[in-house]
Amino acid sequence: MDLDQQIQTLIQEAPSDGITLPLVAAIAPVLKAFAQQLQHSQYYILQTLEQDWVLTTLQNQTQPNLEKTVLYAFSTLKDVTAGPGFVRDDPQLMALPVPIIDILFQMTALNGVDSAVFFENPGDLINGAEIQRAELQGAIQYHLQLPPLSSSVPSDLA
Repeated sequence: MDLDQQIQTLIQEAPSDGITLPLVAAIAPVLKAFAQQLQHSQYYILQTLEQDWVLTTLQNQTQPNLEKTVLYAFSTLKDVTAGPGFVRDDPQLMALPVPIIDILFQMTALNGVDSAVFFENPGDLINGAEIQRAELQGAIQYHLQLPPLSSSVPSDLA
């Protein structure tokens, strides 16, 4: 599914409460811009049987009081089981493919998550593309403050 289809699905599945649907539509360009920085349209996410995403807390080796919580996203299912520190035979965990737009959208609401690391190249679990939650949220806030394009065009322009 390409990015535009993923956005349409996200919009169609948004609650019609009068707030969520317009908000999802408004932030869609930001989600798409971040998704275009990555190589894949979906990634495998390690999840519990209740479909809660498995998060990893990393600690700075030189400053142990500095921590960050990350979500790992893998380009292939094989890489999930080869990932650093993951329990390979834990029957309580599974990996499911998740569209990139959904990952980014969920990141905006995941309190306690500092970033997501996307392992782009199959077999390479050292180098990943990191998207920080604060950066994503900042881009969304900035985008929501911009006036709509139609309001900057004079109505009598012919």
